[in-house]
Amino acid sequence: MTLTTTIIRLLAGMFLAFAVAGQSARAEVPASVALLGVFLQNDNEGLDPTSDAERARQVKVQELFKSTLEATGRYKFVPVTAVVQKKMEAGQHVGTCAGCELQYGKDLGVDAVAWVEVQKISNLILNMNVYMAGVADPKFNYIHSVDIRGNTDESWTRSLTYLLKNYFLTPAAP
Repeated sequence: MTLTTTIIRLLAGMFLAFAVAGQSARAEVPASVALLGVFLQNDNEGLDPTSDAERARQVKVQELFKSTLEATGRYKFVPVTAVVQKKMEAGQHVGTCAGCELQYGKDLGVDAVAWVEVQKISNLILNMNVYMAGVADPKFNYIHSVDIRGNTDESWTRSLTYLLKNYFLTPAAP
């Protein structure tokens, strides 16, 4: 082997090592995410108004969502500012506003936005939907749903845990 060939191989190896190290360092930086909220769509609000227990479940689901994803080291949650919160309250409902979620994400300077919606058909039949969309590349990274039987703390918690464990946190997930 000539000296030139050795030098070229050495430089190529160093370049590859730096490229892999740089890629590895980038992979370790958690994606910044804004959780825009956990929303309850009560289809029978007039007959069965939203209870304090259901509002408390929304808060618990929000905390569980954040803590579960942050524990992976892949996500870091950014708080929703008062300004963005006001915009959300004044505008259309998140998820039905033709992309307002992405603008909220841009305003917050995050990589992705997420939200959870629970549809209450009755106290026996509910549905939980989890959404995450990229801000720079406006597409949904994750959309999944699970049906819930029973309107309890346990049913809501188990539903979110199931979605995250079996779908969101799988190797093919965002």
